[in-house]
Amino acid sequence: MPSALELTLLLLAASVLAVTALRVLNLPPVLGYLLVGIVVGPHALALAPDSSSTYELAEFGVVFLMFSIGIEFSLPRLRSMRSIVVGIGLPQVLITLSVPLGLGLLFGERIGVGAAGAFALGAALAMSSTAIVLKQLAERLELDTDQGRLVVGVLLFQDLAVVPLLVILPALANRQGDLAVELAWAGAKAVVLLALLLAGGQWLLRRWLTMVARRRSNELFMLNLLLITLGLAWLTSKAGLSPALGSFVAGMLISETEFRHQVEEDIKPFRDVLLGLFFVTIGMLLDPRVVIGHFGWVLAALTVPVGLKFALVALLARWRGESAGTAIKVAVPLATAGEFAFVILNQAGQLHLLPNALMQIVLAAMVLSMLATPLLVQYSQWIALRVTGSEWMQQALRLTRIATRSIANQGHVVICGFGRSGQHLAQMLEQEGYAYVALDLDPDRVREAAAAGASVVYGDAARRETLAAAGVSRAAALVVSYNNVQSALRVIHFAHELHPHLPIIVRTQDDSALERLLKAGATEVVPEVFEGSLMLGSHALVLLGVPLARVVQQVRDARDTRYRLLRGYFHGADDPDRAVDEDEAQHVRLHSVAIEAGSSAIGRGLGSLDLAATGAEVRAIRRRGIRGDDPSDSLVLERGDVVVLRGTAEAVELAEARLLGQ
Repeated sequence: MPSALELTLLLLAASVLAVTALRVLNLPPVLGYLLVGIVVGPHALALAPDSSSTYELAEFGVVFLMFSIGIEFSLPRLRSMRSIVVGIGLPQVLITLSVPLGLGLLFGERIGVGAAGAFALGAALAMSSTAIVLKQLAERLELDTDQGRLVVGVLLFQDLAVVPLLVILPALANRQGDLAVELAWAGAKAVVLLALLLAGGQWLLRRWLTMVARRRSNELFMLNLLLITLGLAWLTSKAGLSPALGSFVAGMLISETEFRHQVEEDIKPFRDVLLGLFFVTIGMLLDPRVVIGHFGWVLAALTVPVGLKFALVALLARWRGESAGTAIKVAVPLATAGEFAFVILNQAGQLHLLPNALMQIVLAAMVLSMLATPLLVQYSQWIALRVTGSEWMQQALRLTRIATRSIANQGHVVICGFGRSGQHLAQMLEQEGYAYVALDLDPDRVREAAAAGASVVYGDAARRETLAAAGVSRAAALVVSYNNVQSALRVIHFAHELHPHLPIIVRTQDDSALERLLKAGATEVVPEVFEGSLMLGSHALVLLGVPLARVVQQVRDARDTRYRLLRGYFHGADDPDRAVDEDEAQHVRLHSVAIEAGSSAIGRGLGSLDLAATGAEVRAIRRRGIRGDDPSDSLVLERGDVVVLRGTAEAVELAEARLLGQ
């Protein structure tokens, strides 16, 4: 048997390799932990011992997970989603829970599953993967869509439902008398304990944490945080309830204080590491030999619950009044298993509620189900289009609305995303008399902005047909105003398919994806961090007494260096920096030269003029109202052309003389 240090190193090394591999495949890390547990567990390589101490340590992962859910709990948010909770979330959990329970009561004795075991199975099947689904929806920019809000509401209710389920399960397992009495007793204890904690706990906790924070010691603050979390978990366990309930209450109490965000960041490392260990122990429970021997049952346990859960959620969404396409796109991500299913099954295993063979089959089916979740979410739109014809009509209607808005425009700007940045850009375009068409996936924002007169329509800018309907092939420019690199890359790809020479400006958070976006075809990338640092520095310099004109010049020079399209500027007689800069002649500027009759450059190619020898650079050529950036040396100049030069005063003067033959 390996020592504690050897076991720790083994689990760390295996977890690093597995999680890295799954990150490369864009799969959730929880699957990596499960695979590590399967490989090193007692049923495979037997490198990790199947000891009670390992499982007890892993329980801390569940405690901190429930603490995090308590911190994120928001009663106003739950109240705002009450129609989703009552219409889909609550009936989905109750029906999914009651079907296995009913079957267990009728046929459970034949397979050795009692009421408590059937309840545990139903509770596990009722859960969906919050981490995987929300990540996939965020990457696809679907969190603010109709189906995204429905999915988030159901997942929120499922997460909260885990708390009473973990309280009820031990009561069912340890019952010695009437079931109703046992449940009533467990509920009464939970209510009394919650009432005591919530009544005075928040007042006491706020003052205690304030006193600790005044000591300005991160170590002391963290120690108190761990003491509160584990202390309430111990208190509820002593009351005969689940420790997860106590940690959830601790999170709820802290969520109402001003320390919420600090606590959330401090606890995250403990939660992630210990939760990873918990999933490793879940993987250790899985016996590959049993799974292979009952592979047919594993497939049945995978397909039947997923299919029934899909049908149930879709019917509930339709009953709530959603379209068939939306109902399917809601049901697909919610049909598969979730992380809390393993939490419930782990508790069921510790209470010996399920036969080992059945436990192995259910665990294997849920692992496969979670593996399939990202793929199903990715193709949910395709599934909806194939299953229901009305979704085709909905798509066609949306595209028609977009095309109707853009059909009269020529040389307009397509704005992808109509958040704060997109709306500010639209106002600037309107002030300068430019037409625009904005695409956004938030139906409420689209409805309100369109009612106020904005040219915005509902549509996914990362889809080729949406961009085509928005008139990208006739547009003068396209701006991606939201911060999502993967979606921006898709927008650039499809936009260039429709209009190869379309200028595209992309907003990003920082410079991390700069090269990828430029290589993909973005004309310019504007990082928020860079612009924010410029404003921060300029305000600081002004407050320190640096002349405003000099500060403006520094900002301008920084932008000249960072942005290719803004390198240099057109000088005027009233430039404020002329009064403060002694080396004005060395500053780079832009200068326009009109090729008039008699100019020696008429009929000659740019390359033959050798303007580079003067130190100036030709940035653009404007001909008959059309501007072409970075012209080639083979371009032959004509009368009426306007040549835009970039360089120092001396360089552009020499280049102008060469163009005009002076």
